[in-house]
Amino acid sequence: MKRINLLAITLAAAALLAACGAPAANNAPAANNANASNSNSNTAKPVAAAPTKEALMTLEKSGWEAWKNRDGKWTEDNYTEKGFNLGSTGRTDKATMIKMATTQKCDIKSYSLSDDKLQMAGPDVAILTFKGAQDATCDGKKSPSNVWSASVYVREGDKWKAAFYAEAPVVDPKAAPAKPAAAAPAKKEEAKPADAKADPATDALMAIETKAWEAWKAKDAMGLEDFAAKDMVSLSSTEGWTDRAASLKRWGDPSCDIKAVKLSDAASNAWGTDYAILTFKSTVDGKCGGESVPAEWGATIYAKEAGAWKALLTMGIPAS
Repeated sequence: MKRINLLAITLAAAALLAACGAPAANNAPAANNANASNSNSNTAKPVAAAPTKEALMTLEKSGWEAWKNRDGKWTEDNYTEKGFNLGSTGRTDKATMIKMATTQKCDIKSYSLSDDKLQMAGPDVAILTFKGAQDATCDGKKSPSNVWSASVYVREGDKWKAAFYAEAPVVDPKAAPAKPAAAAPAKKEEAKPADAKADPATDALMAIETKAWEAWKAKDAMGLEDFAAKDMVSLSSTEGWTDRAASLKRWGDPSCDIKAVKLSDAASNAWGTDYAILTFKSTVDGKCGGESVPAEWGATIYAKEAGAWKALLTMGIPAS
């Protein structure tokens, strides 16, 4: 279960390119021009080259190897400071991941990665989607044999660093549905501390996300069309990563009878001004295909298209 297992299972700001000084005036002495050029070359910060899928998958595999070897140094060196993982209990930050690398008891006999694809979200954000196979036991619990995974890498100076990772178990469509966990007793809504401040960026994305879920509930095809970016992919637990057309078709499943939807525990990270990730917990009162819709931790990567936020990637992880 790679990094997600390290945390009982991320997004950081995009790296900025240092700007060079303006060229010297034409009438300046040649020596001054040379000195200015030398100064600029000495202070310019190195910038990582555009990634290839192969290079990022090599980095990804090194993260899985670090997980296998209980090595927290990889996370320390290769995650952004605001990077995080999303798992069955929600978000796990970088510091916790590093700690769990040595405190969680895992026995990883083998793993392999396949079906990998790279999607660039602008020049500084790269999204990897793939399938992982693993023979692993952590804290006495057998990990899923196969998982659908997503990793996001962002350009940070002269390196590409991990900013987000999540995975969900592969579901056999022919297998009997898993028995849902017993519902926890209802809790009273807790008041927010007086000094708690709203996050406008998170609130704005949450409003878009909520509108999309309400469109799903109402079988509003146009509302879902408006939600999806032109290059959107989404995760199906049985089919894997599907494109926009297949995703919209799946969301329009006529067998779904949804009475109510609640989204909570929202948090977001931005990569520059045009890309961001929203994470949240979904609770649904309803059924699809005769089966109750389970609670999930969701992640949606948003991209701006013509100035409006659109969903570029969506996935859900069964909540525990």
